[in-house]
Amino acid sequence: MKTFVKAFALSCALTASAAQAGSLSDPVIEQDIIIAEATSSSSGTALVALLAVVLAIPQL
Repeated sequence: MKTFVKAFALSCALTASAAQAGSLSDPVIEQDIIIAEATSSSSGTALVALLAVVLAIPQL
């Protein structure tokens, strides 16, 4: 009976304490560097012109 009481007291003492993993300070997070290659806008202009021509064909 004494061992049961001791085991119960030990388990209560271990579970009743505050569990912390690490410190209370804010974590330092490094941001990833994202490099985007610049593209020319000439293909966009051709696409707009082609779309305008396709939309104008039913009007003729």
